[in-house]
Amino acid sequence: MYISKIKPLLSKINFLFGRNPKIESRSDRQDFIPDSYKAVVTITADFELAWGWQFAKGFSYSDAINKAKEARKNIPAILDLCEKFGIPINWATVGHLFLSECSIEKGIIHPEIKRLKNFENSYWKFSNNDWFENDPHSNWGKDPEWYAPDLIKLILDAKTEHEIGCHTFSHIDCSDSICSSEVFGSEVSACKKAAKKFDLNLISFVHPGHTIGNLDKLAELGFNSFQTDYANILGYPEKHKNGLWELKRTYEFAYRKDWSVDYHIYRYQKIIERAIKNSVVCNFWFHPSLEPKFIFDVMPHIFSYISDHKNELFITTPNKYISWLNNIINQK
Repeated sequence: MYISKIKPLLSKINFLFGRNPKIESRSDRQDFIPDSYKAVVTITADFELAWGWQFAKGFSYSDAINKAKEARKNIPAILDLCEKFGIPINWATVGHLFLSECSIEKGIIHPEIKRLKNFENSYWKFSNNDWFENDPHSNWGKDPEWYAPDLIKLILDAKTEHEIGCHTFSHIDCSDSICSSEVFGSEVSACKKAAKKFDLNLISFVHPGHTIGNLDKLAELGFNSFQTDYANILGYPEKHKNGLWELKRTYEFAYRKDWSVDYHIYRYQKIIERAIKNSVVCNFWFHPSLEPKFIFDVMPHIFSYISDHKNELFITTPNKYISWLNNIINQK
């Protein structure tokens, strides 16, 4: 009980002294911020429904389904907030969600995709026969936890111009030690192919579970950025030799039971304030299945604060920000 009380207190102390998120400093920091702005803000949703939780440790199949159902309830409300405050989101989408239906072909589901072997990482344990064994091979009307063309359309039809990114086809571990280039390539290619049905060319990438890997293959497949979460960072992107930009995540949108609603609001607004003060990039992220209390009681205040500071904040999506960065570099 003592530990459960001291951890939230230490978290608040670290935040108070500016240790979390960590604030990076560099002499050329203005090279990363467009003229007339003081900071950059992006928000990414890891959009995965049941795919993100099917092999998660401590989760059952029914837990994964419930997570998907919660996300489906939350997404329209999140989009309404985006409309109200003019906030774009990068929806890093699992490729299977672009599908309206799928079926077994010659005794196998999605035969064009190479399979992962059994593995275990910090978040998931896969010891089953086939990574796709939970795929219902049906349609979105019957199994909406595994397909989401209706939600994709809802996002694309919004007045706010959101981005759709790639989160692999089936939410795999992408780390080099677990995922071969062949598996990775087949997954990402399948995601891009499925997205083309919506006239989408996926450019930004988010590794599921922060399993960073296959970066050269990612660049080869035409992407321009990926995101890391090694630590909570208010800082600057880094360009790799293969042309990919690394965007460092700053803080997750999540409801913490040890914090009051007012403290949630204070903390996120303070992060944005620090971003402005230090001329850095702030990359928020979240899962759409997060607690509804956060969406209805906290998120409106965050979005309102961002909107109120739109003259100081370049509020954008990863692809638009990377396009700006590349244009600046080409002009030098």
